[in-house]
Amino acid sequence: MKWFSSVNETALPERVLAAIHEQEDQTERLIGWIQLVIVSIFGSLYLVSPKTFNADVTFAPVPWALGIYLGLTLIRIVWAYKYHLPDWSLTISAFFDMTLLMVLIWSFHIQYAQPPSFYLKAPTLLYVFIFIAIRALRFEAKFVIIAGILAAVGWGIMILYVTMIDSMDSMITRDYVHYMTSNSILLGAEFDKIISILIVTFILALALTRARRLLINSVAEKQAAAELSRFFSPEVAARITHSADKIVVGSAERREAAILNLDMRGFTRLAGKETPEVVMSTLAEYQQLCVPIIQKHGGSIDKFMGDGIMATFGASEVSETYAADALRAMDEVMETTLQWRQSGKKDVPLVNGSVAVGTVLFGAVGDDTRLEYTVIGDAVNISAKLEKHNKEIGVRALADQGAFDRALAQGYQPPLQRRQIRHNEVEGLSQNLSLVVLAD
Repeated sequence: MKWFSSVNETALPERVLAAIHEQEDQTERLIGWIQLVIVSIFGSLYLVSPKTFNADVTFAPVPWALGIYLGLTLIRIVWAYKYHLPDWSLTISAFFDMTLLMVLIWSFHIQYAQPPSFYLKAPTLLYVFIFIAIRALRFEAKFVIIAGILAAVGWGIMILYVTMIDSMDSMITRDYVHYMTSNSILLGAEFDKIISILIVTFILALALTRARRLLINSVAEKQAAAELSRFFSPEVAARITHSADKIVVGSAERREAAILNLDMRGFTRLAGKETPEVVMSTLAEYQQLCVPIIQKHGGSIDKFMGDGIMATFGASEVSETYAADALRAMDEVMETTLQWRQSGKKDVPLVNGSVAVGTVLFGAVGDDTRLEYTVIGDAVNISAKLEKHNKEIGVRALADQGAFDRALAQGYQPPLQRRQIRHNEVEGLSQNLSLVVLAD
């Protein structure tokens, strides 16, 4: 029936399936604890409630049923914590639940010394719906259907037993009042119970099928968002996944931001003489050192350009301390990469850096088949040119005077006295700049 058709889960990536299985395992543990609470409540009620049967009755089925159910529940909890419960074990669990309940209800006529039709009037049948509802926590319609069918079949067998044991049909009546006031049975009323069980089962199964689709989509989107954050900065990944409208080319926001650029001086020469393994290992170490520092200070990685790293502060998210954060990040990067270079593990290039601030446009560029979030503005160009200018004047990190002054206004405190270079000519820029040396 197409109503119960679900997503083709075999086509899902392994990481998504693993996340779904983890959700299922957590659900099975939850089900086990709920069952333990239920049996504890029933046991407590049985202990404190007055007994309506004769005190000399030798057979009391309720303690036995509760004891068996308690034992099975504890086994289920331990199993759920140690292993992934297979489908067959969940089917057997539903079978035991329904069988135990039906046997318990069947035993009432013996306990109370009444004809078999007596047990058909037991309100304990309502517990069937608890056992069916518990299966709904799994978000799989098949287990609800299994539990509902077992309950319907079980009650049908109970009705059949009454009619078979009383071959003369003396307990069967068509009088509803007589049915309500005696041990006689009304077959229509009993079939109504079966129909109610099946209808509730059908409705729950239909709802669960829809809910499972949503669960799978939710898990898939969560995994996709986690993967996005590996290719984009967390802020950009969050913007993509939580955007209310479709992101289109040309959508942009004007921001005051700081642009930080890093580059390894001499990396091209290293790449030409070392093995690919050494080159890529050096690049990976450099990025693993710098990226966490940038992110710790509120920076967002805009792009990797070979051995270059471009980061923004205050572009993807509004910040009141973007310039100060960028310079703090640069100070730590310069100190960390210098220690790395001096560690003696390998001949690693010197790391250059630069910071510039200004008004930028932050938005999506590209076309409908390939979009990229980036920043556009004079600060981007100035930062790139300053990074190249480090080599010309023999320093490791520079900022323009405007960036440094704005950082000071935002609470930045330089760890050392900074050297200033007035009206310096920077290649590629039309006007001279006053610069501040962040690292010699």
